[in-house]
Amino acid sequence: MYVLLVTVVLSLFAAMVFLNVYFRVRVMKAYKKLVQNQVEFGASHVFNTKKMEEEIYPRYPHMKEDIAVFVRHLQYSIRMATVLIALITLFGAILMYYR
Repeated sequence: MYVLLVTVVLSLFAAMVFLNVYFRVRVMKAYKKLVQNQVEFGASHVFNTKKMEEEIYPRYPHMKEDIAVFVRHLQYSIRMATVLIALITLFGAILMYYR
């Protein structure tokens, strides 16, 4: 049981590293395109879709799809990291209990 839990924790950690690198590459590609076109918005816009639609999309209508891709990848990366950190913490706590 202990070996299985250690294997699960290590595989989750490896998955977190892989997903982090994968989404960082995708986010950085989208970010590079936005920077080249001088698109500017804050973190509050990333997490508030209504605010993004009201303030940013009208200013940059030609970049709407690229902005949406960037925001979607960024939010998905944050969600996946949160889930994986919670799982690693949970399995780590189980490991401490069984040890």
